[in-house]
Amino acid sequence: MFDVTPIPAFNDNYIWAISIDGQDQVAVVDPGDATPVENYLNENGLNLAAILVTHHHHDHTGGISALVAKHRVPVYGPANSQFDGITTPLADADTMELFGHTLHIRSIPGHTLDHISYLFEGDTPQLFCGDTLFLAGCGRIFEGTPAQMFAAMEYFKTLADNTEIYCTHEYSLANLKFAEAVEPDNADIQSTTRQCYQLREDNKPTLPTTIEQERRINPFLRTDAEAVIRAASEFSGQPLNSELDVFTAVREWKNQF
Repeated sequence: MFDVTPIPAFNDNYIWAISIDGQDQVAVVDPGDATPVENYLNENGLNLAAILVTHHHHDHTGGISALVAKHRVPVYGPANSQFDGITTPLADADTMELFGHTLHIRSIPGHTLDHISYLFEGDTPQLFCGDTLFLAGCGRIFEGTPAQMFAAMEYFKTLADNTEIYCTHEYSLANLKFAEAVEPDNADIQSTTRQCYQLREDNKPTLPTTIEQERRINPFLRTDAEAVIRAASEFSGQPLNSELDVFTAVREWKNQF
């Protein structure tokens, strides 16, 4: 598995630094700002080897031009992206090699139409999913449809329970507050909230999370749970008959929360 280190950026972004133990090369995921990446490289004596992009939003791509101007590295990203700095375009079901390991590409539109994720399949799988899946939450739907985002959630639920989830924002406490509103009697949400509060008090990231944890606490992955169906139906003011309807209602509820 990869060594993965968060590089904080802006107010709540994480730029993930991916490396292999004992090597001085590093790849970064979604560098919205070049300065914290350069500081991290200099402080740790590392060389930038590649940039991975999940989608075109500026807080994920804004630092790339400066990094490439200095380091001349490949930029991997979605083939259909609005961002024009990608040098190695990737599409659904593609693979790429990084430090001798294979990453599997999945198209997961919804937040944006060009959104992709990178999955390392190993004894401990690792998923780099940008703004699609968060701890106890999912991304806002800016360009896609609820059906597309729901399809991404269904894909995530097929992954192994021990898959580590590396999303790119520290939204955990806000997401947990909403998750508890949906499921006030969910003890797993309550205990995760306490853990995350302590991590933030200690100035530590709440990430990565895991698929196993998300199955227990994330309302967007729990659209088949009776408590979530009941809460979503109450929000909608009518019975909801499909998981997509439940997901759509919960996403709209979160938008207004």
